[in-house]
Amino acid sequence: MKRLKALVLTGLMFTMLIGCGSKDDESVVGLSVEKLEDVAPVAASVEASVEAVDEDAPPAEGMVRSYFTNEWVDESVNTNRPLAVMYPINKEAQPQYGLSNVAVFYEIMEEGNMSRQMGILENWENLEQIGNIRSIRDYFIYAALEYDPIIIHYGGPELYVKSILTRDDVDNLNGVGGVMGSDYGAFFRIPEGSTSEHTAFTDGAHVSNAIEKAGFSKEHRDKFEGQSHFTFTGYSNPNTLDDYPDAVEATDIDMSGCYPVTKSALTYDAEKGVYLKTLYGNPQKDAVTGEQLAFANVVIQRAYREVRDDNGYLAYQMHDTTRDGYFITKGKMIHVTWEKTDDYSPTTYYDDNGNEVVFNTGKTMIFVVQESNASFYKFDVNGVTYTD
Repeated sequence: MKRLKALVLTGLMFTMLIGCGSKDDESVVGLSVEKLEDVAPVAASVEASVEAVDEDAPPAEGMVRSYFTNEWVDESVNTNRPLAVMYPINKEAQPQYGLSNVAVFYEIMEEGNMSRQMGILENWENLEQIGNIRSIRDYFIYAALEYDPIIIHYGGPELYVKSILTRDDVDNLNGVGGVMGSDYGAFFRIPEGSTSEHTAFTDGAHVSNAIEKAGFSKEHRDKFEGQSHFTFTGYSNPNTLDDYPDAVEATDIDMSGCYPVTKSALTYDAEKGVYLKTLYGNPQKDAVTGEQLAFANVVIQRAYREVRDDNGYLAYQMHDTTRDGYFITKGKMIHVTWEKTDDYSPTTYYDDNGNEVVFNTGKTMIFVVQESNASFYKFDVNGVTYTD
């Protein structure tokens, strides 16, 4: 994995060196007035090269590549742990706050034929409102731990989440409080005094104060690997999936067969090179910025699933080496397999040749869906239905 990352970075450096050609090229300086028509192509080429270098070089001193998106961020963003925030996906809970700071977004089914979302938020300290916030399920915790986050939630089914939330290495702020962890003053209600669902929120200042009260580490701990979470490529050499002869067109992704209530879907914006997310047929937006959620990478991750009890609580196997799925980017899709062997190792995706998949710089949407031969497993890509 590290070798492949090194190769990608070497390719980026080569691209940058090519873009930094000499500005004193005699073929340009020595042109006569009569030859000015020859200048435009050369100038355009130089301009394009400079633009590529600018995108793949730090825009300011002290900036580094985000562990989770590969975008340029202040070094403190990588030093500090992200938040793993449980967002409800109910129609009445939209829009929500802080989604523009989500680096990786998950949607997974829960009981009652409903799904829920978890956002891995980075650069969260200055956010003035985050939420609303709802309860967690244990498979979301297992998905979250590989990011070494502070988990933000409002309770959960104690029978299934207590054992993991009370582990010494799992830091969580729990709005309900009690045996699954304390809130440490992290939450507030809007409107104030309300006790109804979809009214619990927090913000960067409250979370920072709660982390200090709880004695949690605000900075990444030793369990975190301290390198790019996925294998990324830069802007100047994107992964278009053109190297895969079996890649299929994927500009319209309809996940309603997996999420029948929310009818989650994505549409590819070719001009921006991202997938725009919708819920209930409408754009899913950040209530702070008004921006629609946009992702450079989309993963459909099939997992073993079972129903635990008469209440319909589910279990998803987030540690596995035998399951598959799909990787989607730049308007195309390929088949992949995935592996996760322990809590803190990143889930890693491989193409059918056994090579680790290269993600494009930007945010990632991960749909965890139950494996085939079960209800609620089918999705459409460009009108083609996938059921196995």
